[in-house]
Amino acid sequence: MNTYFWRTYDQQEIDFIEEVDRELTCFEFKFNLKSKAKFPKVFQETYPASSFRVIHPDNFYDLMEIG
Repeated sequence: MNTYFWRTYDQQEIDFIEEVDRELTCFEFKFNLKSKAKFPKVFQETYPASSFRVIHPDNFYDLMEIG
């Protein structure tokens, strides 16, 4: 497994990216449930097979059970 973060010059970003078997899973971390999280369009276009998840206090422990 490889891990990355991603950011453009105009401040679009992905907090954490996991690469497992050449598949990318992108994670955005939000403490406030009302905060909006967007999967950057340029990333989606560049890596169309990638997936995107928002992690927040209500689902954090569910994620820990997956791993």
